[in-house]
Amino acid sequence: MKTAVVILNWNGKELLKQFLPSVIKYSEEATVYVADNASTDDSVDYLKTEFPNVRLIQNPTNAGYAGGYNQALQNLNEDIIVLLNSDVEVTEGWLKPVLQIFREEPDTAVVQPKILDFKKKDHFEYAGAAGGFIDAYGYPFCRGRIFQELEEDHWQYNEDAYIFWASGACLAIRRNAFEEAGGLDEDFFAHQEEIDLCWRLQNMGYRIKYTGRSRIFHVGGATLANMNPMKTYLNFRNSLYLLLKNIESPKVYFILLFRMLLDGIAGFKFLAEGKWNHFFSILRAHGSFYRNFFRIRKKRKNSRFYRDYHLINSIVYAHFIQHKNKFSELKK
Repeated sequence: MKTAVVILNWNGKELLKQFLPSVIKYSEEATVYVADNASTDDSVDYLKTEFPNVRLIQNPTNAGYAGGYNQALQNLNEDIIVLLNSDVEVTEGWLKPVLQIFREEPDTAVVQPKILDFKKKDHFEYAGAAGGFIDAYGYPFCRGRIFQELEEDHWQYNEDAYIFWASGACLAIRRNAFEEAGGLDEDFFAHQEEIDLCWRLQNMGYRIKYTGRSRIFHVGGATLANMNPMKTYLNFRNSLYLLLKNIESPKVYFILLFRMLLDGIAGFKFLAEGKWNHFFSILRAHGSFYRNFFRIRKKRKNSRFYRDYHLINSIVYAHFIQHKNKFSELKK
């Protein structure tokens, strides 16, 4: 089973310097690629000089996470592709459990390892933790992470488990399933495009899986910090794209309306906290959604309500009203 580890880079020379050696050392089963998203620093020259054995893919433009990977994967022929962030430290043997699942489970299209915090290694990391889920209104959460609450890793999520979405920080996928699904949606640019991909794959009959037998450490926020207004804009806009594309009619319109009301509450919360930039980011997100509504709606294909996927009706209610901070506290 041929495997490729593909790291997307944009002006990340220092990250490559810090983390690429661990990927090379512990990825014996794979060919390591770096796909450069038209960096303006000297990342490419650095790679050519310091890591001549790493295969370099040079994208003509910075098309974000989605477009960058779509371009990079066009000419690869490996069976399994691992999309890996440039700010990830991998561990010895990290690929073996992932590849074992692909060999034994032909209907599993995506596998995510346990993602721990590089800066606090006994805690789960925000972007994926121990596998992602979603509530009825499109709010993502994880085993090990609910909103900003991150659990300490006590091996409580070490078992393999089916999940709703796998993190784009480290997402292993069958190349034929990636192509069958049409790749990542470039309208998302960055953030939540992996949730959209996993949702589409499940609607096609595939499964998404997490394995705690594989561990990686993720810095997180290396491109956009969690409280960057641009990240707020992308997350709020892309959540609406996600719902419009993937929920069956007529439920989608009721859910979108309720979600936009919740977005309004979040916007006024930002105002009360004096975070004007984030308030205006939500306004921009909604404006972009309205402008692109009909174009995104045309992408609906095999859309259905995820009654088989979401675990609870509202993670917002569970967390902010019922004060549930751990995945184990949620009623399934």
